[in-house]
Amino acid sequence: MDDQNKNLILATALSFLVILVWFVLFPPPEPTPTTEQAEIASIEGNEVQTPSAADTGTVGEATASATEAEAEPEAPRVSIDTPRLTGSLSLAGGRIDELSLKDYKVSLAEDSPIVELLSPVGSDSAYYALYGWAPGAGLSVTDVPGPNTLWTLEQGETLGVDTPITLAWDNGNGLTFRRTIAVDEDYMFSVTQSVENTTDAEVGMAPYGILARHGIGEDGDLPGLKNFFILHEGVMVMADGVLDEIDYGDVRDFDIDPNERAQAEVYQVKEGGWIGFTDHYWMTTLIPAEGAAFKAAAKYDSRRKIYQTETVLPTLTVAPGTTEEVTTRLFAGAKEWETIREYQAEGVQKFIDSIDWGWFYFLTKPIFWLLHNINALIGNMGWSIIGLTLIIKAILFPLAFKSYVSMAKMKELQPQMEALKEAAGDDRQKMQQGMMELYKKEKVNPAAGCLPILLQIPIFFSLYKVIFVTIELRQAPWFGPFQDLSAPDPTSIFNFFGLLPWAAPAPESLMALIFIGILPLLLGISMWLQQKLNPAPTDPTQAMIFAWMPWVFMFMLGGFASGLVVYWIANNTITFTQQYLIMRSQGYTPDVFGNIKSGFKRTPKTDNK
Repeated sequence: MDDQNKNLILATALSFLVILVWFVLFPPPEPTPTTEQAEIASIEGNEVQTPSAADTGTVGEATASATEAEAEPEAPRVSIDTPRLTGSLSLAGGRIDELSLKDYKVSLAEDSPIVELLSPVGSDSAYYALYGWAPGAGLSVTDVPGPNTLWTLEQGETLGVDTPITLAWDNGNGLTFRRTIAVDEDYMFSVTQSVENTTDAEVGMAPYGILARHGIGEDGDLPGLKNFFILHEGVMVMADGVLDEIDYGDVRDFDIDPNERAQAEVYQVKEGGWIGFTDHYWMTTLIPAEGAAFKAAAKYDSRRKIYQTETVLPTLTVAPGTTEEVTTRLFAGAKEWETIREYQAEGVQKFIDSIDWGWFYFLTKPIFWLLHNINALIGNMGWSIIGLTLIIKAILFPLAFKSYVSMAKMKELQPQMEALKEAAGDDRQKMQQGMMELYKKEKVNPAAGCLPILLQIPIFFSLYKVIFVTIELRQAPWFGPFQDLSAPDPTSIFNFFGLLPWAAPAPESLMALIFIGILPLLLGISMWLQQKLNPAPTDPTQAMIFAWMPWVFMFMLGGFASGLVVYWIANNTITFTQQYLIMRSQGYTPDVFGNIKSGFKRTPKTDNK
């Protein structure tokens, strides 16, 4: 077996092994059977942990007490209507608890509903934001508004971009609370809480915000989530510039915090940050003022199966005859790169990291940036992926050129290498020394052919991550049947790619793995043609591996996102063209048709006598 074939089979086998392990460990997620909305589960209990402030003004002096937030009483609602959001908030507790995203549908079906993000207590998937004041020294929970306090709409009618609303509540003991809520043209709410003290004594209280998600099931699993290893779903905490990602399973494993009276993880944030829940494409986040100190907590109520994140700000002292206020923000919407980047520019610390870039963030971020900007010019994500492939191949071209030149020279050295083998006989050490001297003399690097393939592996994984996690690829069309590049190829050999009058197998079925679509088929053909630039290896084992490789990859990648398969096809096609032209420039003309023809010939049996 010559060194050129050794290197080629090593690189190919390594690529195969890595992708095989990836496929086994991280199989493509099954389609969500009902909706892709950011939901948790139906509610069985409605208890929410609300903080109570101590009598000092330091951060983190709040302890938790269980307050019953019964199934929402009949209460007036205030509509929310912006260019991108629709929903309402309840005057019971002033909860922002009904919110849908106008720009996103659950599926590609014409009659598909829009994605629902928040839903009220008592619905099938309770998920809401709640604000309030934790009572300090001299105050009780009845002196401050609670989860079920009935507020009065003091100002405004519909919450919109230029029409904020103000809620008011008088505790009857000299304290008047107000809450002004505004929303921008995207997904950011501003919540200003104020308290007016008309008594003759100062009072202390700590403003808080809560995000609560209710779940059901013995193990606390949350329907509607992907539960996929490559994707983080759960709690995100940005504390003083450090991001902590906590899966729902880990939240359930928290130890009981006696101060919080719940399973909890507490963060004392000194210089700003945020906390919230993230799903595949959607997110809710509590964001105190830029640079503010606060206590953040992630909690789980195992009895009621409620997940909760909260922020508690330092206790405010309200002197007699004065009014104090504090403003915080709430993000509730889609994790759009452009939108989140703008909020980061406005002071939300490292908000762009709310997108799950993964371990290869140093590759996924620039790859997405490049893809996003190409798409801004072209306006079609499928062609943008092909454009991205061209740019990546252009960047790697100098390395590829050296690799293909080295491969061409290796072919020129075949006669001398055969002569060395014959002269060395069974002396392998002598043969290896002779080959190394030959490589050094002719300035040939036998490992050069592996490098372009090895570099493609992290790029492939990074692009897979980009296509899977970024909402810009969700339901992104290309042409014809390819209307969602984040989903597997919808066509199938079973109905001859839509020409026969019956439906293709369901994507999650075994039949779908066998009757693949046209894109995986083109992938297999492109890999097969790329192999035919060189004659088949003389070693029968190598020849067999190379013969099966394209078709194994074809079925392995059949269930991957179609956008990723488009990239691989484009990459193979460009690689074939580059290699053919470079080899010709070095005086070696690949006999592609001859190699194809020889591949269909039966290998004569060897005589083992």
